[in-house]
Amino acid sequence: MLVRIWRTRIDATRATDYDAFAEQRSRPMFERQEGIEGVVFARNGADCAVITFWRDAAALEALAGSRSYSETVDALGATGILTGEASVEVLEVQPGSSAPPA
Repeated sequence: MLVRIWRTRIDATRATDYDAFAEQRSRPMFERQEGIEGVVFARNGADCAVITFWRDAAALEALAGSRSYSETVDALGATGILTGEASVEVLEVQPGSSAPPA
């Protein structure tokens, strides 16, 4: 299993807009992806992370070519909520780890 961590910053005055986008648009999009095992949205003020769990490398690679993923990324960018640069980190989940949230 792999974990993908996407980090960004948002305009803190628009945090509720970001949270609504995550729940209404991002979560359903991720849940439709083949090989997704779980998704967590985390935020501390303006610092945000989206942590997704993937069955294997092929499933994670398919995300990059997913039309619904690219449309969601473009739509989030168009909102003007994001500030600064985003980063992505991919790590292998180690034995003994708890299962991702449902």
